[in-house]
Amino acid sequence: MPQSHVYNWGPDDGPVVLALHGLTGHGKRWANFASEHLPEAQVIAPDLRGHGRSPWQPPWTFEHLVDDVAALLDAAGPAIVVGHSFGGAVATHLAARRPELVTGLVLLDPAIGLDPDLALANAGAAAAYSDYTDAAEARSEKLHEAWGELDPALLDAELAEHLVPAGDGRVEWRLSTPAMVTYWSELTRDFVLPPSGLPTVLVQAMRVQPPYVTAAFRSALVDRLGAALTVHEFDCDHMVPLARGADVADIVRTLLRTE
Repeated sequence: MPQSHVYNWGPDDGPVVLALHGLTGHGKRWANFASEHLPEAQVIAPDLRGHGRSPWQPPWTFEHLVDDVAALLDAAGPAIVVGHSFGGAVATHLAARRPELVTGLVLLDPAIGLDPDLALANAGAAAAYSDYTDAAEARSEKLHEAWGELDPALLDAELAEHLVPAGDGRVEWRLSTPAMVTYWSELTRDFVLPPSGLPTVLVQAMRVQPPYVTAAFRSALVDRLGAALTVHEFDCDHMVPLARGADVADIVRTLLRTE
């Protein structure tokens, strides 16, 4: 099993929070959330397989991603698991397969059980447009996506950490394009559900259209979890942990108080 590259923030004796980034992201995206909004927790944030400084080799499946992140909690102990988008799917698969490692689940606009046509379009775009003329073009793309509502300093940090030379003077994100294309296929698999009784918070970003949180997944969570599920609808775009970091931290603290 390849060893993930991991970022850590907070005191060693703080409550453990495992934070999982979205597709094309990296663990350091959680730096502002951990340092500014949840400094009392020990936040562990890996670069998921195929992303950032973690190994890029396949297999690129939920099963192998779960093995990667479970190894971190086997060492650190059970934790609140916070997952954004693709990371929300990984977090849900982790809770379903290794429930003893997850004391609470926070799903931030999770992408799971997606429509195959949506995934096909996004996988095609990932394959066809994997680099940029320069950093200005990369910045412009982010601004016209879900990053437009964020503090510009967060986008500056993203470019500094995640944008690397691609050859011929061009630039690209620090990730494996073949892995990204494959992960879009993984996101069309039938969704799994967390175990009954697990304290779970679902946050849906209401400006995302079409939504990543499907009606079927949301309904299935209600049926499975009942009173153990809390649902929030945030008036923001998809980058929930960056746009609403303080609110997400309050959600995590609420779960920590119930442990």
